[in-house]
Amino acid sequence: MSAIQSITVLGATGSIGVSTLDVIARHAERYKVFALTADRRWQVLATQCLIHQPQYAVLKDPASARELELELRRQGCTTEVLQGDEALAQVAADKQVDVVMAAIVGAAGLLPTLAAVKAGKKVLLANKEALVMAGGLFTRAVAQHGAVLLPIDSEHNAIFQCLPNHRADYLADGLKSSGVRKILLTASGGPFRNTPISDLAQVTPEQACAHPNWSMGQKISVDSATMLNKGLELIEACWLFNTLPQQVQVVIHPQSVIHSMVEYIDGSVLAQLGNPDMRTPIAHALAWPERIESGVASLDLIATARLDFTTPDYARFPCLRLAQQAAEVSGTAPAILNAANEVAVAAFLQRRIRFDQIAVVIDQVLSRLSSTEPHDLAHVQAADVEARSLAQQLIAS
Repeated sequence: MSAIQSITVLGATGSIGVSTLDVIARHAERYKVFALTADRRWQVLATQCLIHQPQYAVLKDPASARELELELRRQGCTTEVLQGDEALAQVAADKQVDVVMAAIVGAAGLLPTLAAVKAGKKVLLANKEALVMAGGLFTRAVAQHGAVLLPIDSEHNAIFQCLPNHRADYLADGLKSSGVRKILLTASGGPFRNTPISDLAQVTPEQACAHPNWSMGQKISVDSATMLNKGLELIEACWLFNTLPQQVQVVIHPQSVIHSMVEYIDGSVLAQLGNPDMRTPIAHALAWPERIESGVASLDLIATARLDFTTPDYARFPCLRLAQQAAEVSGTAPAILNAANEVAVAAFLQRRIRFDQIAVVIDQVLSRLSSTEPHDLAHVQAADVEARSLAQQLIAS
């Protein structure tokens, strides 16, 4: 690399953002931080700014932005503090930026990620909702503006590593043109894969957030527990790799050592293995097509000893079935699914509904709202708003 690359981290205080900054710090000769963003966790962002000295820090919440600015001035840090959605898009699209880590959780990450794409950036996509909500619009924007899109989810990054290098072929013509039969998308099964189904109604937010293999935020942890997260990943895989839902098979693999696999028409199955640490896919995407150290320990296959695989139980994981149905319907159905889930998960974390009622809310919202083919981002956003409103009404009643 001839020059140091400048990076904006959208969602810097979350688990992906923290891991990204860890990898960046290991390679100061390659990377520098241009901007860090968060929603309202200004104390964490202040610490990150003091360490990485970005040009900009952005908080979505105005009150938090004021607190951050006061603290940074007190510490003598020259980082400029901005606030609001427009500022998020600004630091994602700035001409000085080479790489954008898109790690804002949920629908809130769509607009700044799309701004990075339209500015032709190298986008490391950890925000799956951008493709779930607006996959067609998003992938067309990537092609139109010459952006480079690299997946950060451990599963999609694994698939990317197992596919042929001639990405333009399968993006244009689909996976079959590359000799691929199907994608095997692995899932840990979360904390409740062996819990009696009758006990799921009593699950607490603390139990749902206690993932056995991964350290993640609350919302993603709950999605993993319901396996809605795997359903969103299925939808994302269809857009990333130009394939049909029927070509993506979800497989429960409790050890989380094989992160996903690709089966070819000649019978070959390629798998990407590694310890469950997000710094591996982050380092891979940051340096792609090169390789750099990530700080992740080597995988000890002898200690691992065994690898298990089972088929998902839809009675236990109805959210996965709902996501697969939304993927097959396409149009605005995935956006409706995602919106209903975000509202339902928030209500569960607030103890307003039971764990097993998350799927009930999503199912009822999908049943009552019709999917249409979106022609622009406003259409997608309208579907999102309508689904959230209906979900809130259902929960309130």
